[in-house]
Amino acid sequence: MCALCVDERGRLLLGRRALEPDRGKWDLPGGFIEEGEHPLDALRRELREETGLEVEPLEFVGAWIDRYGSGDSDATTLNLYWRVRVMAGEASPADDVAELRWFRADELPPASEIAFRTVADVLRAWQGSVAA
Repeated sequence: MCALCVDERGRLLLGRRALEPDRGKWDLPGGFIEEGEHPLDALRRELREETGLEVEPLEFVGAWIDRYGSGDSDATTLNLYWRVRVMAGEASPADDVAELRWFRADELPPASEIAFRTVADVLRAWQGSVAA
């Protein structure tokens, strides 16, 4: 579960990963679903744990398949993305996030600084939707 969290100024929230895989690279906030957990509950929980924000899921953006690492033997993941609205809280890095930063569509980090291939794909799609 990952969130495209956009503030009132149209900026997208990214977190710098504190752990491997892709330690030090930018990622969308989110994480894994726990067994028996509803996907939207997992999304809310992960955002609260990683950012301190309480969010409301809005529209479903899509699903992408990736690997949790760069090797062929790393686990395959199904990544679900929602656009969310911040309901309460101040963004503060926690859990496995070293830094949080809000980015305008025209100032996103380059693909080489983005964790996971699919996150770069989702960011390009978001940029395209903002430009349209």
